[in-house]
Amino acid sequence: MGQYMDLKKLKESRHVEFKTSFGKECIITLAAFANTEGGRILLGIDDKGTVTGVDFQPEIEQRYLNEIKLSTYPQIMPDIEAVEVDGKTVLIFKISEYPVKPVSYKGRYYKRVKNSNHQLSLDEIVNLQLQSLNISYDAYPVKESLQALDEKLLEKFVQKVNAMGRVNLNDDLLTNMTKLKLIQSGQPTLAAMLLFGNHGYSIHIGRFKSEDTILDDLLIKEPLLKALDEVMLFIKKHINLSFHFDGSLERKEQWQYPLDVIRELLLNAVVHRDYKHTTDIVIKIFDDKIIFTNPGRLYGDLTLKDLERDDYISSIRNKLLAESFYLMGDIERYGTGFVRIRKTLKQVPNVSFIIDEMGHFFRVQLIHRPVPAPPSEKRTSGNEGINEGLTEGITEGINQLYAYILQNPGNRLPELAAALNIPRKTLERWIKVGRESGLFEFRGSKKTGGYHALAKRNDK
Repeated sequence: MGQYMDLKKLKESRHVEFKTSFGKECIITLAAFANTEGGRILLGIDDKGTVTGVDFQPEIEQRYLNEIKLSTYPQIMPDIEAVEVDGKTVLIFKISEYPVKPVSYKGRYYKRVKNSNHQLSLDEIVNLQLQSLNISYDAYPVKESLQALDEKLLEKFVQKVNAMGRVNLNDDLLTNMTKLKLIQSGQPTLAAMLLFGNHGYSIHIGRFKSEDTILDDLLIKEPLLKALDEVMLFIKKHINLSFHFDGSLERKEQWQYPLDVIRELLLNAVVHRDYKHTTDIVIKIFDDKIIFTNPGRLYGDLTLKDLERDDYISSIRNKLLAESFYLMGDIERYGTGFVRIRKTLKQVPNVSFIIDEMGHFFRVQLIHRPVPAPPSEKRTSGNEGINEGLTEGITEGINQLYAYILQNPGNRLPELAAALNIPRKTLERWIKVGRESGLFEFRGSKKTGGYHALAKRNDK
């Protein structure tokens, strides 16, 4: 029997539990440890850390092991060691994380959260099984024929992968998709259907003036290779675009939010969402924020706190989707998405983000806080004011109008007023300034023509 004086310095935690006697709660704790990261039970210490000791006989150890073995499945066998602390016997039950999870106690499953045990939900049980067997949910074959996959999207995918150069796909389409495990046993996997077929999942995106006032919305059910581009177009239509000059003749675009950050958050939503649930991915665009919400909390042992660090290790729920976007170059490296977002936003001080979980959902809020304009030494008017305003960035209203016309060329004034829900008189003022500044032009006849956005300013 050894002596462990350091045991008195321990506190209950995710990996340590104190018990004064052996019983049902001890075995539940061992099962929870086995389903998480392993841990130790110190039998003979109370909740306050006071050593109470136990009456230990060699035959008792075997009885404890038998009870643990008979009430757990898969059966677990912890190491038991008797140590002496302050002249009293303390039993240490040590269990490692079990390779085949989840472990149950009499048909119920538990995990360790901080310093207590929590019963697993059905979803958590399934996820633990998938992780234990190293199976990705999106790898399951679906009951569809290969004809359900869009051949043009498949060819586009192969072209993007080969252009990226992370792997070479030089065979026929069927062989290429089989190599990447997107087709298994002659059937498309869920990942293949999500990327190239009609899959039944949706992305619901809307532009909101307030929580209960919707200005525009779109329900997208396309294959992901199409859907992501449609989402980006919708977002660009409804966020502000301004311009600045860096000394060259051409003005530079400056979006309200960095587009690469928006796409990163969009990829995160589709790659990490829980496809066991058919609830839509929901994206809400407000004046000052964009909210991305997808079904599926963080996967595995990853926590919100982990995502704040640059060295976090990602747990991937849908490995085939992640691999596909990685091969196309949309994902730079696994587990670095939020690192790249933080790095990008350091250069954009007026944009920040918040991550949280609500029930079964993961949510990211991308928030825009306008930078206060420096006080001007004098007020300007007429063309001088217009030109100075363009040099520093056109007004928010003209930004909105420009972004809409850029994506929807050829509309007339009544159509613009209806689409943007903006009074006609206001639009007339914006268009006047925009035309004088080289942002818009009217093409065609007065009856059938419409407004178009000019991509470049021609300064002389």
